Amino acid sequence: MLLLGIDIGTSSIKVAVVDAESQQVVSQAQYPDEESLITARQPGWAEQSPEMWWQHVLLAFDACKKTGKFNAHDISAIGIAYQMHGLVLVDQEQQLLRDSIIWCDSRAVELGNGAFEALGEEFCLSHLLNSPGNFTASKLAWVKQYEPEIYARIDKFMLPGDFIAMKLTAAITTSISALSEGIFWDFKTNSVSAELMDYYDFDSSLIPEIKPVFAEHGRVTHQIAALTGLKEGTPVTYKAGDQPNNALSLNVLQPGEVAATAGTSGVIYGVSDQLAYDPQSRVNTFAHVNYTEAEKRLGVLLCINGTGSLNRWTKNLFGAAISYAQMNAEAAKVKIGAEGLRILPFGNGAERMLNNRLVGVHLHNIDLNVHTQAHIFRAVQEGIAFSFRYGLDIMRSNGLNPTVIRAGKANLFLSNLFLEAFVNSTGVPVELYENDGSVGAALGAGIGAHTFSSPAEAFSNIKAIQLVEPNLTTVYEPAYQDWLSLLNKQLK
Repeated sequence: MLLLGIDIGTSSIKVAVVDAESQQVVSQAQYPDEESLITARQPGWAEQSPEMWWQHVLLAFDACKKTGKFNAHDISAIGIAYQMHGLVLVDQEQQLLRDSIIWCDSRAVELGNGAFEALGEEFCLSHLLNSPGNFTASKLAWVKQYEPEIYARIDKFMLPGDFIAMKLTAAITTSISALSEGIFWDFKTNSVSAELMDYYDFDSSLIPEIKPVFAEHGRVTHQIAALTGLKEGTPVTYKAGDQPNNALSLNVLQPGEVAATAGTSGVIYGVSDQLAYDPQSRVNTFAHVNYTEAEKRLGVLLCINGTGSLNRWTKNLFGAAISYAQMNAEAAKVKIGAEGLRILPFGNGAERMLNNRLVGVHLHNIDLNVHTQAHIFRAVQEGIAFSFRYGLDIMRSNGLNPTVIRAGKANLFLSNLFLEAFVNSTGVPVELYENDGSVGAALGAGIGAHTFSSPAEAFSNIKAIQLVEPNLTTVYEPAYQDWLSLLNKQLK
């Protein structure tokens, strides 16, 4: 029995076909090879075309099929993971009304701050577990205020993964987890927040049908079956944001378990059974994939917008011919602390952990007689690791104290230098796994289709491939404290 997983990333679309019995990948592909376009029509804005995502899904799946390793008719269920917090709008004919305002777009910050003030800090934090900030609800409010002609034509709003599910099935659904990441969900009433809907003057008809994360979210239509080779009626049985899905992929489902990623953005994601919140909403709490009213499982999420994106920018700055492996090798020749060179890695939109400030990237202490490109490569990775430490300290102040962090061996976690800086800055060991969001989505589909009796069975073969433990904390600590003092001066 085969399962199809689709991961709608910011940089690319990944697709995996997984054998349910062995939990092994049969075929896997991504599209494009280079990063997908993000449109920024104004500073702080970020948009992508949902139709681009769909075309890239088709191209990635076609690449999987061309391996000849499976028959698309044998796929029994489909799971979808997606970049969180984006806004997709369609009319009654399921036609797009505009490009998606994606997760790192900052245009709605002030509208969200206004909602936070009007609804009240106590209400927002105790009921929504977050400030509305620049999340999906506030992005929808921005469209309502500044693009009223588009807003008047909306039939449904959705998240990126909902759009891909709609293209496959012609059905539009959502979940508690999805609504919570948009800051629409009231955890005390266990329903869509009437207060938020009233404040923004949203009609409840805009909300899709609410279903569990692990449930049938529609079936592949005749038209799409003919286009893709999938069997007509194949169900979509799982949809989740990329960070909850990454946690699922690492079998991070129970209180106290923690996952991390360092792709385009950097994330630490811990599971809690408490309806807790950060008083400043610097880290955010959403319903995890296995959240129910009876058994609360919350994902506490720290997001740093500019991690892999800064590393990519640095690579491009020094010429496309240099590889990430070469950058890592050069950086490793430089002493810990990059001989005083410091980089604040905050140049990809408003940072929630910095109170939604647009801080930007800053290079400090450049010495033209000392520092080379290798120093910059090292300072970039150390600066990113230090930003994880800064965010983890916020999470610790809110009661989350991980003893180990699980991560996929991918993106920045492929760099031994970054791994060393991460574990020694945070003081927490990292377990590395062969992990991929599209594979996690495929196994999630198996859970939703009851191919597996439980998540534990779906991930019964998962094994750590490497354990990295702190051994240089006293060496990294002075460099971190110096970096922290520069950040604090920037935030004044």
